Amino acid sequence: MAFRKRNVTVGKRTTDGLPSQVPVQNISGVRPSTLTSQPITSTGTSSLNALLGGHGGLALGCSLLVEESGTTDFAGAILRYYAAEGICHGHVIHVVGLSDSWIRELPGVAEDKASSRGEEKLVDEQKMKIAWRYEQLGQAGERAVRDHTPSSQPATAQPETQFCHNFDLTKRLAIPHDASINHIPISPGSTPFDIIVRTLEQRLVNSSANSVHRLVIPTILSPALYPPHASRPENFIRFWHSLRALLRKYSTKLTAMITLPLELYPRSSALVRWAEILSDGVLELTPFPHLLDASNSFAESGGTRGNEEQPQGMVKLHKLPVNTERGEGGAGAGNSMGEDLAFSVSRRKFVIRPFSLPPLEGDQDAQKEAGKLTGKDVEF
Repeated sequence: MAFRKRNVTVGKRTTDGLPSQVPVQNISGVRPSTLTSQPITSTGTSSLNALLGGHGGLALGCSLLVEESGTTDFAGAILRYYAAEGICHGHVIHVVGLSDSWIRELPGVAEDKASSRGEEKLVDEQKMKIAWRYEQLGQAGERAVRDHTPSSQPATAQPETQFCHNFDLTKRLAIPHDASINHIPISPGSTPFDIIVRTLEQRLVNSSANSVHRLVIPTILSPALYPPHASRPENFIRFWHSLRALLRKYSTKLTAMITLPLELYPRSSALVRWAEILSDGVLELTPFPHLLDASNSFAESGGTRGNEEQPQGMVKLHKLPVNTERGEGGAGAGNSMGEDLAFSVSRRKFVIRPFSLPPLEGDQDAQKEAGKLTGKDVEF
């Protein structure tokens, strides 16, 4: 016997207390997951979207913890992509501890000239393959369908908004005048985590049902931003519990991305372990040592082909959000969990791709496949 009313649609607000959800198609930058149909949003990095359990993005109501070892700030590029993507879709951006200068340095949308030229060339080739009489027949059919279209339907459909934009680090994003950006300052005299949770919850309560909020917390517990008492377990762990409660309460409106410097707080410490447990996804960036520069053959040929950028570090996925009964987000073997991943940050973009060791000396087939050996170099 079913305990749910048969005339009640799943996901609608009723007197029984069922959660209400705005249709995903009506929210910019949000679409259903191909695995679980849960609403997801883009992180701003297409290669990172592909690694999040096969969902194609970060699920709403989830947090992503980005850890980075060393003194570099590659994780800051992921945060900028995440914030820039939210501004492009009109989401509410909550930035903790940073001023307007950080917002003005967000990357701008790249001009995809190569893809547009390729699409035009493909369309021309398809037109050349079709005889002119069949092409005219198709146009006549289209006119007939258009003439018989009911007047109640719109003549032209609105263009679909791009889910994940391509950003260029050399450009600067033009911030719209109506962009909703909330700066949450960190005062050294009080507990900053209480201010973050209280301000965030107040904005969520007063926001509309179809609004999406993105919380950006860079270099949490950094001595340059946070007072010493912020690293106490009673303050730090309580903040993660409060943030997790907000993510579950507003599971259709809120996402969070937080970076943590492992140079100050290693993964073996209890604070970082608790942060990983209470986070929905954990991503670790391990830059190569300074000795492995671009002149080193190991860094040069690690999974690069053609004009690809040289890898600058390794990527480890310790935890994925929204696991299903199939495990690991339900993506199976297609989520690259069993492969070694590397990241590269060029002047224009941040990319995550599979990493492989360079081919052995004398293995001409492997070197040719990797693009390191041409036909002229082969001796017969």
